[in-house]
Amino acid sequence: MSIREKFIIPKRYNTISIALMVIGIIAIAALYITHGASKDPHEQARFWASLLQNSVYFLLVVNAAMFFICATTLAWGGWTLVFRRVPEAISTVVPVIGVICFLILMAITFGDNHIIYHWADTEHVKHDPVLLHKSGFLNKGFFTVVTFLTIALWSFLGWKMRKLSRSLDEKPLATVEERKKYTWNNTVWSALFLVVFALTVMSSTPWLWLLSIDAHWFSTMYSWYTFASTFVAGVALIALFVVFLKNTGYLELTNDEHLHDIGKFMFAFSIFWTYLWFSQFMLIWYSNQPEETIYFVNRIGNSSHPGAYEGIFWLMVIINFLAPLLILMRRGAKRNYTTVTFMALLILFGHWLDFYQMVFPGPSPDHVPMILYDFGVALGFVGLIMFVTGRALSKAPLLAKNHPFLKESVIHHT
Repeated sequence: MSIREKFIIPKRYNTISIALMVIGIIAIAALYITHGASKDPHEQARFWASLLQNSVYFLLVVNAAMFFICATTLAWGGWTLVFRRVPEAISTVVPVIGVICFLILMAITFGDNHIIYHWADTEHVKHDPVLLHKSGFLNKGFFTVVTFLTIALWSFLGWKMRKLSRSLDEKPLATVEERKKYTWNNTVWSALFLVVFALTVMSSTPWLWLLSIDAHWFSTMYSWYTFASTFVAGVALIALFVVFLKNTGYLELTNDEHLHDIGKFMFAFSIFWTYLWFSQFMLIWYSNQPEETIYFVNRIGNSSHPGAYEGIFWLMVIINFLAPLLILMRRGAKRNYTTVTFMALLILFGHWLDFYQMVFPGPSPDHVPMILYDFGVALGFVGLIMFVTGRALSKAPLLAKNHPFLKESVIHHT
């Protein structure tokens, strides 16, 4: 069987990605004219909240692709090798969106508008005992340094993993010792990435970038909740590119068995996200302490007054839990291209809604802003991901043919 190793970007694909980026730019421009340029601080905050929500969400989603690679590498799982270049290509978007996200975060932190990050207002912090108590880490200097190091390390370690993978394209491993050395190096760099990932995505980064919007509130499950949300969305993104490449005649060695396992990840981590969502929600609801329940009161309200975001809150639970549970439970559904594509798109949208209700109740607690603006910005990021990923796929062979575990992936079955 002949293998099409080189991906040639279809003209239609290129056109769609550029069109989506144009839609994103238009949405940002319209949002700036209608809100960002306003003299009303709340209108300005609405503009920055949209950029914050979209940039952080899509940065964490594309970074999840490298987490997927490193986690399976550390487990010595060879089944991903036949489509490994897909998550590798997705991870090349991390430095691009990382720069955009960094600039947005710095603009919010060092700007004059402190409605999103109250802790960035030095004078306000002096008169707020809770923020003063947290000022050791909720301050501009710490926020800037940690944000810069986080994005830089994600970008560098992702580049190193891709470099190791592509080093085999032109230089096959001739001896057993060379294979052992390569496997060891791959394992070590994967472990380093996972350590950084654990110290950022699974702990500090969601606290700083998202939880600090509601700085008076706290949750020990928040970072894991954020990780689960973006990881299942990241796997869904991988699934979309795998299905697209299969439908266009590439990834010949990727079969229903591999798609089935990707579907298992989508199903399993949808349930894991639900477990964390319910644990966080149930414990806070059950304890009924004002300093904890205020987070959910701002979203779904209480017996005396309904929350503005109640509809979005329960809709994203239905999309992110009930839909995967009912649709992806069956074995056949996880092996069907149409079903996997539909569920991948639904999961990406559902967790985008999750991030929407995580961000917007802070700067806009009383009403839901016009969400079409934010969806337009999201389409811009989708176009950017398509554009960068497509070019990364076209620059390297689609098959890591000289990898020591390739045979395991070719004969993989579930």
